Amino acid sequence: MPLLSRKKLLLAKTESVYGTDPTPTGAANAILTSDLSITPLAGASVSRNFDRAAFGNSLNIKTATFVEISFMVEIAGSSAAGTAPPYGPLLLACGFSQTLVAVTSATYAVISASIGSATLYFHHDGQLHKITGARGTVSMNLDAGGIPKYAFTFTGLYNVATSTADATPTLTAFQVPLPVTNTNTPTFSLHSTDVVMNACSIDIGNSVIHRDVVNSERVDIVDRAVAGSVTFEAPAISDKNWFAISKAGTTGALSIVHGTAAGNIVTIGGPSVQLINPTYAEFNGVSVIQTQLLFAPTSTGNDEITIVVT
Repeated sequence: MPLLSRKKLLLAKTESVYGTDPTPTGAANAILTSDLSITPLAGASVSRNFDRAAFGNSLNIKTATFVEISFMVEIAGSSAAGTAPPYGPLLLACGFSQTLVAVTSATYAVISASIGSATLYFHHDGQLHKITGARGTVSMNLDAGGIPKYAFTFTGLYNVATSTADATPTLTAFQVPLPVTNTNTPTFSLHSTDVVMNACSIDIGNSVIHRDVVNSERVDIVDRAVAGSVTFEAPAISDKNWFAISKAGTTGALSIVHGTAAGNIVTIGGPSVQLINPTYAEFNGVSVIQTQLLFAPTSTGNDEITIVVT
């Protein structure tokens, strides 16, 4: 019987000790994903490069072995303000901290030390790939008329795969997402100006490395460069000269509020955002500005972007 490609399931649970499997379960740790894909045996190989009296290949030896996995998760709330959304463990393993305020909010802020890790279980039609010590990066995509999504990519430690019955998932914690529209996305502000946004993406830009050296094998996040892009309707120059703002290197805040009902509101913001090389483009016959975005920390540090779920 062939394995069926549609039968895929992801579980994720925060590790209390790096690389130690906390045993995620379908009932408590299932993740509602799309475009779930795995590279079960990533890493480098080297040729043994034999000397011999005839042509032919030399055999290779695997010198580094790790796992890569990517998937998308819908951007939505947690059903009740002040509780962590079910995708919280994924953000923690992408270099965020988590602060919960009862009945109010769950705030995720970027950090540069004491970064969390996760164990991921990839179930595939009776086959189980366990990925321990996983850390990764994430981007956010909010396009008008579409479902907003996080795009996660993780690197983790290799474990021998087994034939194991698939977990039975409980996914009720995942809220139904809201499409990005005028009603559902009441705020998109750039440099204190409300802009008519067509598309926006933000990439946390973590540098994720796998190290397998004497006395240590681990995956680490060693740097971060938050960047993005946005497309919005072009105003008259007399109203807002985005080209002059970009040329001057001026920074300003970005604020996105998606959702209107408590328990399903996600706010994404950065205090110091620079526009890079804005240009004109066309969207449905309307002139728009397309620009790259650079998210810089303030002098405080570790504040270039936050995600707040309320």
